[in-house]
Amino acid sequence: MRDEQFGFRPRHSTSLQLARLVERMTRNFGEKMLTGAVFLDVAKAFNAAWIDGLLYTLTPLNFLSSIVHTISSYLRGQTFEASFETATSSSPGMRAGVAQGGLISPILFSLDVNDMHSPSHHVELAHYADNTAIVAMSRKPTLLVSYLESYLNDLQRWLSERRIAINVSKSTVIIFAHAGRRFIQPRPVILSGEPIQ
Repeated sequence: MRDEQFGFRPRHSTSLQLARLVERMTRNFGEKMLTGAVFLDVAKAFNAAWIDGLLYTLTPLNFLSSIVHTISSYLRGQTFEASFETATSSSPGMRAGVAQGGLISPILFSLDVNDMHSPSHHVELAHYADNTAIVAMSRKPTLLVSYLESYLNDLQRWLSERRIAINVSKSTVIIFAHAGRRFIQPRPVILSGEPIQ
């Protein structure tokens, strides 16, 4: 699993991921740099996981074929139905998604995004299960926006291939600066033609 993924791994936690980000920002403050972060909201993260894509991801990770087969049976064997008063729908099989609340679902989702596009020199990633932060550093706020958008443009191609959607309206951009540092607020970061607030 990627070093940036802190979800559902031994000796990793949200607190450690947060400490890692705070340490990075503190170092940037000492170097008189700004830190920009895009916090992405994955739309229906567990419901949208592309089963074939997930199974394909497991192969290069050297999972035994028997494990891949078991996971395939688990994912493809899911059905759903809706009930209202005395009526119940049919139970079609699910073509996408991992069971919300399933014991191995968070791990499967983490593996599904394990091959996410690697960032450039000025950009870092921070993952915790289905939460992703894209972090950039620069002395100039306009460059922060440029670095973040450049990575997001590359990421969008990967997201499209994996059939993963981002809720732009629920995603957030924050620029962190040392207390007292003034800077001109740059234009918004754009994703899918929409500004991230």
